[in-house]
Amino acid sequence: MDAQAELGPLLAAVTRGDRAALRAIYERQSVRLFGIAVAILRDRDAAADALQDAFLRIARRSGQFDPARGAAEPWLAAIVRHAALDIARSRGREVPTDDPALGDAAFAPEALDRVASDEEARRLRACLEALEAKNRQGVVLAFVHGLSHAQIAARLDQPLGTVKAWIRRGLLRLRECLA
Repeated sequence: MDAQAELGPLLAAVTRGDRAALRAIYERQSVRLFGIAVAILRDRDAAADALQDAFLRIARRSGQFDPARGAAEPWLAAIVRHAALDIARSRGREVPTDDPALGDAAFAPEALDRVASDEEARRLRACLEALEAKNRQGVVLAFVHGLSHAQIAARLDQPLGTVKAWIRRGLLRLRECLA
């Protein structure tokens, strides 16, 4: 059984109160999930807090996972992403200026390399590379860097509706590519 197929039954076991199952999920997924939190927060300590909060949420909400609606890994990633975004919002996250003199990093597709390094990450990178640049940039800024649609619109100097359309089209194409 592959790692992805094992996560569904482990989440079901967590729902039944099996702490060993939660520990198994942590052992299998924590590196990847920590990478997501670091990519959003750019702060290892805050990312560790987000990961801890996410696993508390996973323990409480494991019964909400429905394998008929999707795979477990993206479900876990979404929980971590939301935990990281909650921390970012609570500390009044700054929007990077892309000015290296200020220590801000410019947008780079290599940011995905920090998120994961397994086969699914390679597939995701390949699918992202197949997207038009505007769609890819919108998706990466939203889901890797954790920026809101409004922040992306301001950063790219584009209308909000245009940015939302780019991201939506990008996500639809990603879904088709990853299916």
